[in-house]
Amino acid sequence: MKKFNIRKVLDGLKEQASSSASSGQSGTQENNLMQETLQSENFQLCKTVRHGFPYQPSSMAHDPVQKILAIGTQSGALRLFGRPGVECYCQHESGAAVISLQFLINEGALVSALADDSVHLWNLRQKRPAILHSLKFNRERITFVHLPFQSKWLYIGTEKGNIHIVNVESFTLSGYVIMWNKAIELSSKAHPGPVVHISDNPMDEGKLIIGYESGIVVLWDLKSKKADYRYTYDEAIHSVAWHHEGKQFICSHSDGTLTIWNIKGQGKPFQTITPHGKQPKDGKKPEPCKPILKVEYKTTRLGDPFMILSGGLSYDTVGRRPCLTVMHGKSTAVLEMDYPIVDFLTLCETPYPNDFQEPYAVVVLLEKDLVVIDLAQNGYPIFENPYPLTIHESPVTCCEYYADCPVDLIPALYSVGSRQKRQGYSKKEWPISGGNWGLGTQSYPEIIITGHADGTVKFWDASAIMLQVLYKLKTAKVFEKSRNNKEEKQNTEIVDEDPFAIQIMAWCPESRMLCVAGVSANLIIYRFSKQEITTEVLLEVRLQYEVNDMESPPEGGGGATPPLPLSFFLSLSICRVRSTPLKQSPGYQVDLVVQLVWVSGEPPQQITSLALNSSYGLIVFGNSNGLAVVDYLQKTVLLNLGTVELYGSNDPYQRQPRSPRKTRQPSGGNGKDCYQDRKQIIIILSFFTPFFSPISILFHCCNSPTVFRYCMFVCCVYSLSVCAGALPFCALSSTVLLSVCPPRGANPLDYRDNSFSRSRSSSVTSIDKEAREAITSFHFCETFARKGDSIITPCLYVGTSLGTVLAVALNLPPAGEQRLLQPVIVLPSGTLGRLKGSILRMAFLDNTGTFLPPAFELWYEPNAVGADSEERDKARKRRPVSVSPSTSQELQESQYAVVCSEKQAKVIALPSQNCIFKHSITETSFVLRADVVQMNIGNCVACFCANGHIMTLSLPGLRPLLDVNYLPLTDMRIARTFCFTNLGQAMYLTSPTEIQRITYSQETCENLQEMLGELFTPVETPEAPNRGFFKGLFGGGATSLDREELFGEMQAGKASRGLAQHIPGPQGLEGMKGAASGVVADLARARIALDERGQKLGELDERTAAMLASADSFGKHAHDVRKRDITL
Repeated sequence: MKKFNIRKVLDGLKEQASSSASSGQSGTQENNLMQETLQSENFQLCKTVRHGFPYQPSSMAHDPVQKILAIGTQSGALRLFGRPGVECYCQHESGAAVISLQFLINEGALVSALADDSVHLWNLRQKRPAILHSLKFNRERITFVHLPFQSKWLYIGTEKGNIHIVNVESFTLSGYVIMWNKAIELSSKAHPGPVVHISDNPMDEGKLIIGYESGIVVLWDLKSKKADYRYTYDEAIHSVAWHHEGKQFICSHSDGTLTIWNIKGQGKPFQTITPHGKQPKDGKKPEPCKPILKVEYKTTRLGDPFMILSGGLSYDTVGRRPCLTVMHGKSTAVLEMDYPIVDFLTLCETPYPNDFQEPYAVVVLLEKDLVVIDLAQNGYPIFENPYPLTIHESPVTCCEYYADCPVDLIPALYSVGSRQKRQGYSKKEWPISGGNWGLGTQSYPEIIITGHADGTVKFWDASAIMLQVLYKLKTAKVFEKSRNNKEEKQNTEIVDEDPFAIQIMAWCPESRMLCVAGVSANLIIYRFSKQEITTEVLLEVRLQYEVNDMESPPEGGGGATPPLPLSFFLSLSICRVRSTPLKQSPGYQVDLVVQLVWVSGEPPQQITSLALNSSYGLIVFGNSNGLAVVDYLQKTVLLNLGTVELYGSNDPYQRQPRSPRKTRQPSGGNGKDCYQDRKQIIIILSFFTPFFSPISILFHCCNSPTVFRYCMFVCCVYSLSVCAGALPFCALSSTVLLSVCPPRGANPLDYRDNSFSRSRSSSVTSIDKEAREAITSFHFCETFARKGDSIITPCLYVGTSLGTVLAVALNLPPAGEQRLLQPVIVLPSGTLGRLKGSILRMAFLDNTGTFLPPAFELWYEPNAVGADSEERDKARKRRPVSVSPSTSQELQESQYAVVCSEKQAKVIALPSQNCIFKHSITETSFVLRADVVQMNIGNCVACFCANGHIMTLSLPGLRPLLDVNYLPLTDMRIARTFCFTNLGQAMYLTSPTEIQRITYSQETCENLQEMLGELFTPVETPEAPNRGFFKGLFGGGATSLDREELFGEMQAGKASRGLAQHIPGPQGLEGMKGAASGVVADLARARIALDERGQKLGELDERTAAMLASADSFGKHAHDVRKRDITL
């Protein structure tokens, strides 16, 4: 029987009373507040664009006239690429893998075949492609698809060895079927295997070559419905390619050989080549190699043909990377790839298969990259890829999204990022250049920042639904590399395989200050500079601070313990900062490094929250133990407290004391007993100069916070004076490392676990026996520090995992030199309020409803000299003035704090600290991401819940404006990377390689059609190759085939009903021609109309001629009848 708990009943009554009081108070306050401008009609949710490399690609196709590329994936997605900035994403509803793609060349349509044996026709003449027809096979599995150039009949090969023919216009099956038992010899009893290749002879459309997996190739005569020739080889076939003259074809086999056959020679292959096999001297057959998965045979008018193949390497090349081989004349080039090859295509000058191909590039689709090779230049250089396909270069670990950035920010990042580009690319323009850009009016700058597992931070220009990399920062350069495998093994016990992985980022676009937190419990603060510098002095300040945290001392541990050796403390850091001079290129340059170290044998907890304020010169970070405030201007730690100490004597929770237990010892250390329960500050200074050997000083002080701050300041000044000969602090070019360990709470527990099973209290008034309270969010602001204050002051608001919002007052010295000399005073000032669930976001509004952004400092060149340095000093002396609330006496409240947690949102009036609005966001789920965002005509709260709902709430009334069940949470990647930003934009990592951008703004949704690019543009099809006088006189040129007569219902009959099911789309092929939109589409429609008009005029002429002929016949017949009557 369930135990009855009177406390929960009382808590429920209290909650009801407080909610009713809050709602009543809300009603009285609502009339006094500002008018809300945002309404539900201002919001609409839709996807905008997807960026990045197609995840798990499976197939590829290219339109040589339109110059667009299509890539299919194993999840049924289609990605289409034109010129840089023209991209499109489509999705098959079934989600089955795309096994083959075929363009209707220069027709604005695409055929896709899926692993679920369905075939689809896509209309590409509209900005968002749609399916026109679908055909689902019921009895046979599709293995190969071929669509000849300028043909409407699609050949489909199956696993049973049969070939079916589909009319692309109506998507109906023809009664013409090539059965496998008729294609092979009647004497052969074995099944030839699935169809692996179908193609028609370039010079004779009536001849079809069929390749079977077992090694049999059949030349089929479509008119006579029988096999002309059969070619047999002992090894399995993977692909077949024609010579453009149609007299030879080449096959690739599973033993690494290529066989070249004459179409009239059935016995043996004309030539057998083993590109990577060792040729024995005794003339025997070469040793078998790996299978050649694909081969293409392309001819040139003035030179030797190209044979391009993937695979075929020797088995003894263990560990060799995948290769693409280019054989041209007597030369053979082996091009190594970084990832396995999925498919490749050769780009040629002509779409006609019966002409000299003139190949100029090869598109290679890899598992995680897209490479285009220039065949026209020596050495086969690759083209510089203009698409944003390197998002996954290292796995993405976190993202940030900023809209409406300063206008000079993107040019500044591009200028320093352009110097990072690699050299040696092809000098030609990118060959995939089809489509047209959109004509949207959205012009505000947008920037996406991605943090990666290897410590890289990438800045992307995301303006106008495009994406382009601007700048790449490598944070791992700050740290030393592991010297031996032993150290690496020790590190893997502490962190994951990527010790430099970025976990959280904080960025100030106005000042360009950047702070990143790594998975190894370190912080790196960067300044942006356009000048290159070399850090000549590297100062390390390792600080450890522990307070009495209710841990019982070990038995018998009463005596004093001697100091530990310095090497022990140095071994406790996971990542060690470089001790050699660091050359820093223009861009982001290291200003300060903060490293958490071990405490009492326990590794540091990962950082869970981070905030930066450039106006105050402060960084604050927190974890599951507490928080630390760092002054990055003075290089000092201002506050280092556990979460419990922020409450002071007003802690509302009864926390269980931690029981004594044996301390865990980090690998490599041997000071277990003497390090277990020390209550003191330990500071280790290690500074390096070009003239002195490394000097290390170990300080032991008491655990008083006042002495702690004073000792920190004195040590910094002392070390700088020793290193630089008592030069002024601001004149040094130095990188500083602060190693801090906040005090521990209770049992170590990673707050950001990989599941959503962690408990969440349903009532914040319950007497929870929680010993640990993690820091989950921060917000710098200028507001009222305490209840009833009359003036606003710089403050830091802290949110915890138990739903508490705490205020910390900041007393800053005047700007200028005094800011660098006088200490910053940090003082906890009490509790603002409590909510259900962890605090996710905090923001402030003034009494008119205007969003109050945190104060910031405008960017200045930190390494300026001469006249520029004077401007820098003037800029540093100016402290930005925040927007002050109105001094009108009519309004009782001057500011409103907006607080959002995992369960609810509140609006609190300041300085009275009364809750005027409260809204329960979700009861059955919890909020993963929440932001207070600025729209064009107002502000709102945007939330993304774990159940997939995206919601917006009005401000300050917290009225629901939007609630859409958009995306059910499938993995932690979405929760880790989902971001809201201003002006109704959001994004998340939809796969390990792709970013999906969405909008919840009605205005953006309405303008999206204009913003999207167009894939199809009206282009004239090149003229067919000239047959020449003698070929036209004596024959020998390409012969055409009337496929309509051969495959039509009149000649071939109807197909079996149960073979496939036709699923019509929303529009037919005629509808496809008129579905395009925009100026380019109008031209296309005009062209189509002219063609149709000409066709109708031609039909009218034919009818007129027929009527004249009929009249003549009637006249002759009447004349004959008259003559007969006269005779009679």
